[in-house]
Amino acid sequence: MNNSFSAEKIEQRSGDFMLVLLIILLAGIGLSTLFSASYYYGNYKFGDPEYFFTRQLMFILAGIFLSFIVSRLSLPFIKSMIPLLLLISFILMLATFIPGIGREMMGGRRWIIIAGRSFQPSEFVKLTIILYLSNIFGKKHERVHDFFNTILPPLLIVLIFTGLIIVQNDFSTAAFVMTIGLALFYIAGVKYGYFLFIFSALVPLSGILLFSREHRVRRIIAFLDPSSDPVNAGYQVLSARQALYNGGFWGTGMGQGTRKLGGLPEAHSDFIFAVLGEEAGFLGVLFIIILFLALAVRGYGLALKFRENNLFEYFLSFGLTTSILYQALINMAVVSGMVPVTGITLPFFSHGGSSVIVTFIMCGLLFNLSRNKNNIIGAVS
Repeated sequence: MNNSFSAEKIEQRSGDFMLVLLIILLAGIGLSTLFSASYYYGNYKFGDPEYFFTRQLMFILAGIFLSFIVSRLSLPFIKSMIPLLLLISFILMLATFIPGIGREMMGGRRWIIIAGRSFQPSEFVKLTIILYLSNIFGKKHERVHDFFNTILPPLLIVLIFTGLIIVQNDFSTAAFVMTIGLALFYIAGVKYGYFLFIFSALVPLSGILLFSREHRVRRIIAFLDPSSDPVNAGYQVLSARQALYNGGFWGTGMGQGTRKLGGLPEAHSDFIFAVLGEEAGFLGVLFIIILFLALAVRGYGLALKFRENNLFEYFLSFGLTTSILYQALINMAVVSGMVPVTGITLPFFSHGGSSVIVTFIMCGLLFNLSRNKNNIIGAVS
């Protein structure tokens, strides 16, 4: 019998429905915020004010469908698929450089065209790396201090994918993947001396890469002093700050924001949090932050239940939760002017099929872990 759907799988098992409720709330609020943020731009660019809303709704439905599937798969089957997922991820990343398949947009060659639809393989890489490292460290946890046999092979895998993303001219996503990877190395118990060795190589290399492209340097300058170039590099940062300032404590009301009307680039995507801040105000922003933190509490609480006896599940829960939370916090920090501008989207809110679908798959995996009665030790409180 196929081990992905065993008889045991058919049994009714309760999962963490508080986790599901949080996902529904974030997705629902995110979709309504996107509708408000994209209404003007969709009408201006495509003659359809519901253009981005309709697409996002389709992405969410596809994500829900895939999350339901992965929530029903057995963990042994998921583990068995990891080598294939690595191979597929590698092939998709290479495909971005093939003329006619790869597409260059906004200065980066990050997309491929599949059946007339664009897809960003680096989003899939985030999930694949988490699954791969969780499996490796789950199996070799007792040998985690063996650098050449346990640390070096997964480190090379992470570096290969990070390098491919950098070649695509996507430094932000490369840094994100490396950060998530190193977070898993850390909780796996890798010696601090190995981290010192890794950072001694990564920090100088990152500095060279960061200053090797003009647009990256301009972003850093805009972060340090947006007013130095208010109509170019600093424009997006200043517009986002103005939107947050306009929102005040109570907000202007949903649909009533003005910065999205051509004054805030990428208002429906990377900077949708600024639209939320203007229209929902400080209270609305605080509520969304609480929802993301509550989601993190459920995810990390789930991970702790696995910590003693089920290491694959422990690492996977930690990695998935960290990826969603870290992505949200980075996006919010960018919009708030706390870190330089990146291309990191806000989960559940920003428009983009690849990001939305992968986020929902991650959530489906978290729910799968929460309902797996053979591996979890006690119910999630």
